[in-house]
Amino acid sequence: MRVVIFFLIIFFSCISWVKPDAWGFYGHRLINRMAVFTLPTEMMGFFKNNIEYMTEHAIDPDKRRYATKHEAPRHYIDIDHWDKIPFPNVPRDFEEAIIKHCKVKFISNGDTLFFDKVITTDSIVLSTSVLGGVRLSISYPLFVKYWKKIIKPMYYEDEWRLSGYDLDELFNTSYFHSNRIDVLIEDHFSEHGIVPYHLENMMYKLTRAFENKDYNMVLRQSAEFGHYISDAHVPLHTTTNYNGQMTDQVGIHAFWESRIPELFAEREYDFFVGKAEYIENPKDFFWNIIIKAHGHLDSVLSVEKRLSKEFDSDRQYCYDERLNKTIRIQCPEYADAYTKALGSMVEEQMRSSIHAVGSCIYTCWVNAGQPVMASFPEISFKEEEIIPDKNVKTRTHDN
Repeated sequence: MRVVIFFLIIFFSCISWVKPDAWGFYGHRLINRMAVFTLPTEMMGFFKNNIEYMTEHAIDPDKRRYATKHEAPRHYIDIDHWDKIPFPNVPRDFEEAIIKHCKVKFISNGDTLFFDKVITTDSIVLSTSVLGGVRLSISYPLFVKYWKKIIKPMYYEDEWRLSGYDLDELFNTSYFHSNRIDVLIEDHFSEHGIVPYHLENMMYKLTRAFENKDYNMVLRQSAEFGHYISDAHVPLHTTTNYNGQMTDQVGIHAFWESRIPELFAEREYDFFVGKAEYIENPKDFFWNIIIKAHGHLDSVLSVEKRLSKEFDSDRQYCYDERLNKTIRIQCPEYADAYTKALGSMVEEQMRSSIHAVGSCIYTCWVNAGQPVMASFPEISFKEEEIIPDKNVKTRTHDN
């Protein structure tokens, strides 16, 4: 009986904010809010006191997509661009993934040319046939160590430039300086998404916030961490065919991720997911989220494709008023047929998201030494000003 009462309290605490303020934000708000109730008693008081912040700021990362070019790749990974399940050829270490797929080009006398790059478990070899030819080899673990120390800090810079002096020291040669060569590194990995790697980064940041007892940062990192975790659970966040644009199914992203939850989540889904659990191996945990989500992709696409042939166009799409605009959107009848054909997929991915958000926050707290949170205050935040940049381009389904 107590369990039933507890669930009803949780459910009705959500009723007042059923209608989303903006299209596509509903699911993130719901997941973050429900994740609070998975936390242990020692943490619950602080997060319940600040549950409105956790709810409303679940969408901040989406707002930031239009402010910086570095934000969008944190929400997805086009994993099928690189490999197939279980993705053995995609390095789990972020820097190693970039090293594997970067291009190394050199500038000499105004000419820009590329090195050939070969990587094994033991070494990395750069070679070129120009300038008399050269073949430079170094221990791969040593190169990764150098990369993390020297190149990693340049990640958010527009240009990753290395001087000839630095490379001569690294490779124990005079080749670069004597030929007046500077080297530029081109990142060709991040553009296809980095969400599992960013989740590790968010876990580090939240753990540090707990350690420092920075209550403002604990809330901010928790709310935003929840957003990225939820995104990783969406099958269409794991593919190059992210909006059905390759299979003549444009619009399926918002259909699966937003329309279905809006119509059925509160009416049909069970969000009593149990208590948060400690995550022993976060890296494996995050990659298993990606693997599971991507495993649903074929059904997400094939089921909708089949239904689209069974329903006439006027039964597939209706018109609705959103933000004072009339929009074309999937009809409730069509959405109902789609969700029933998918089974419990959307509900299970939302449930998994809620439990994962709670478990990640809990794990960060444990790893930080379980600071006493009973005395943590209710936080008063100054709203972050997010200024859109007209030069930042986003994917079609974001617009």
